[in-house]
Order: sequence, then C-alpha cells, then structure tokens
Amino acid sequence: QVQLVESGGGLVQAGGSLRLSCAASGRTLSDYSMAWFRQAPGKEREFVANINRRGDSTDYGTAVKGRFTISRDNAKNSSYLQMNSLKPEDTAVYYCAAAMLQRSIYPPHYPYWGQGTQVTVSA
Repeated sequence: QVQLVESGGGLVQAGGSLRLSCAASGRTLSDYSMAWFRQAPGKEREFVANINRRGDSTDYGTAVKGRFTISRDNAKNSSYLQMNSLKPEDTAVYYCAAAMLQRSIYPPHYPYWGQGTQVTVSA
C-alpha cells in the first residue's frame, strides 16, 4: 500500500500563495488517483481537488475553483496543490489522499491518507 506525507503548509497573509506537496512511498503513485481535502475546526472534511492517474483530468470544489491548481508528477511520486489568492476561510488542515479507484469527491472513497499539513491565512 502507499504512504503519503504532506508538506508546505504554513502561515500566509490573505491574497498570498502556498504550494503544498504530497510525497508517496511504498507503491508507484501512477497506480492511484489523488485528491486534496481540508478540514477546519468544527467542520466536516471538505473536498478541494482531485486528479486522475495520468494527470490530464481534474476537478475542484466550488470554494477553490479558479484559485487552486492540483497537479502531479508520477516520475517524482508526488502530487501538488498550488493555492493562490488565499482567503482567511481557506484556513484548515489540508490532507492528500489516494485511491486505486477512479477519482472521487467523497472522502470514504479514499483509503489512503497523509497526516495533514496546517494552512493558516491571516486577514
């Protein structure tokens, strides 16, 4: 099975940018569709973006569409989330997830998760 480790979180001012990375080990990432979710305190886990195995098809949550970009580099066994025009409401723990099924927007469809990375956007 695959193990996932996120990095790149931190504190940024509103309007700024961050790039999150998700490094995979254990199995080749090209076997998996990938996704990013986020969870703010007291809220349910929210779909952010997903990408298919080849990296040529993506989907985004309504709240981030047009500001965030998901990508992957199967040669580097990594997935990325470029976050631009950040808002205070983007503050959350961000998780990457992997599934051998087709990409999905639902957390239960992803059996493999990283530990999360905190993103805090100040006003």
